[in-house]
Amino acid sequence: MGAFSGFTRLCKGLAVVLIGGHIVVQLLPVAVTYLALIPARTIPFVWNLVTSGYIEQSIFGVVVSTLGLLFIGKLLEPVWGSREFLKFIFVVNFLTSICIFITAIALYYITRKETYLYMPLSGFHGVLSGFLVGIKQMIPDQELPLLKIKAKWLPSLSLLLSIAISFWTAESATYLPILIFGTYMSWIYLRYWQRKPETKLKGDPSEDFAFSTFFPEFLRPVIDPVASIFHRMLCGRSEASNEAQGYTVGGTTLPGSDPIEASRRRERGARALEERLAAERLGAATGTEELGRDATENV
Repeated sequence: MGAFSGFTRLCKGLAVVLIGGHIVVQLLPVAVTYLALIPARTIPFVWNLVTSGYIEQSIFGVVVSTLGLLFIGKLLEPVWGSREFLKFIFVVNFLTSICIFITAIALYYITRKETYLYMPLSGFHGVLSGFLVGIKQMIPDQELPLLKIKAKWLPSLSLLLSIAISFWTAESATYLPILIFGTYMSWIYLRYWQRKPETKLKGDPSEDFAFSTFFPEFLRPVIDPVASIFHRMLCGRSEASNEAQGYTVGGTTLPGSDPIEASRRRERGARALEERLAAERLGAATGTEELGRDATENV
């Protein structure tokens, strides 16, 4: 039972929201029109840019999202803090919805297919893919016991598997864009925007968290120049402000940009993971001892 304990209060509350949203759209199917992201109806129903991320239309989706939230959340939230954890979820969900809305409108004008305008899109899996990016940042070299792979490859493998599955499923258009944009927006947030109270700096400029680290080593010489172009386009202003605070400019580390901070973050993440695993092992051992004691007394 140790693995099913230690869930945070915030994660439990968000799990109730996900389950409640699923129940609502099952009992009142018309609610999908108002809560899911339907690009043609986002104006005037602009709130669906927020609500769509918390509405799971299938039982499979709500089960995966709830379990993912509870189990990954109990690792990330203690390290980030409840406020930052909730902020991450809201920002990634909102930015993912905006990206999907813009993409759907663009695809409609390119193809003139109205399905892009009226397909209801929703789900928490964009944030779940963002959680995997958080794990990549926090404990990149931690080997997962069951999969025998390092945690830093979780986001990449998740996307690769989803893309592979999309070739055999007709529903890929409803989940694949959410996963892709959720992964990218979460990396943008953690890379450039997440504020570190202990250093008063924003983001994670370490080389170990560069965009090219999502790809195999042999592709990085190709990815890095392209990524640097988008970096200058999207983040030029923030880079200028970060220069004074000690971030990286042109790949050169300035004082205070700090691999040390990245190392401390990884240590905190590894420590949190070890504490969780130790607590779960202790809980399992205690449960086994109690069962053995009860069996002895019954005999």
